[in-house]
Amino acid sequence: MSLLRVDDVVVQFGGVTAVNHASFEVEPGTVTGLIGPNGAGKTTCFNVITGLQAPTSGRVLLDGHDITKAPVHRRARRGIGRTFQRLEAFGSLTVWDNVRTALDIHDGFRGLFKSVDGSADQEVEQLLERVGISEYADERADSVPTGVARLLELARALACDPRLLLLDEPSSGLDEVETVAFGRLLVELAGEGRTVLMVEHDMDLVMTVCEVIHVLDFGSIIAQGSPAQIRVDPVVQRAYLGFTDQTAGGAHAATASDIDDTKVLAP
Repeated sequence: MSLLRVDDVVVQFGGVTAVNHASFEVEPGTVTGLIGPNGAGKTTCFNVITGLQAPTSGRVLLDGHDITKAPVHRRARRGIGRTFQRLEAFGSLTVWDNVRTALDIHDGFRGLFKSVDGSADQEVEQLLERVGISEYADERADSVPTGVARLLELARALACDPRLLLLDEPSSGLDEVETVAFGRLLVELAGEGRTVLMVEHDMDLVMTVCEVIHVLDFGSIIAQGSPAQIRVDPVVQRAYLGFTDQTAGGAHAATASDIDDTKVLAP
């Protein structure tokens, strides 16, 4: 059974349809990609899954249970964690305190006991080390580079021990070396049994770490499959690049290397 199932979801804002009968599944213990042009409805799908946006119609199921009407905090308790495209760290707190706050909120009263025995401090240190930002522990969150802030959000989400982790453009601001390390971390998390659903424009990263990719365009799922299948899909190429695979006048057919965030067309 899939861990997450988005079933025929529609989201309308007035006369605008942001998500148009989208259906897809995410298998447990995998890294899955949700990609598409800017404005395709990817973040809106994330909002529906996490409870920040009620769908006009359709359902969201977690472990076969309908959570469509469940509030955000109950979804979090069921094991859904998330990072945001727009950075949401507590800017006036240090990197360390951001992660500790998330850990304390997740643990509730148990956090009081962890404060006494010091295990919470150790857990924060382990999380910062795992995402590679230990050296920034004492710096204010609003003063660190964007890439570090992205990794901070990941550490904060992991502090809540999610089964399903939704990452919205997590590699934005990372350099090439950091992105490679980040990809390895995602594969490790999946190997430990966590499930990752990722919205991302870095196609090299997506094609490397994702087992399955779902493609959105104008709110509809237009393709689903393995990276190899998505790489050569002409429908996906047209959605990203705005021309068909049979071109004239010296234009070329789209390839996976063409599909990056500098070439994505807003619909």
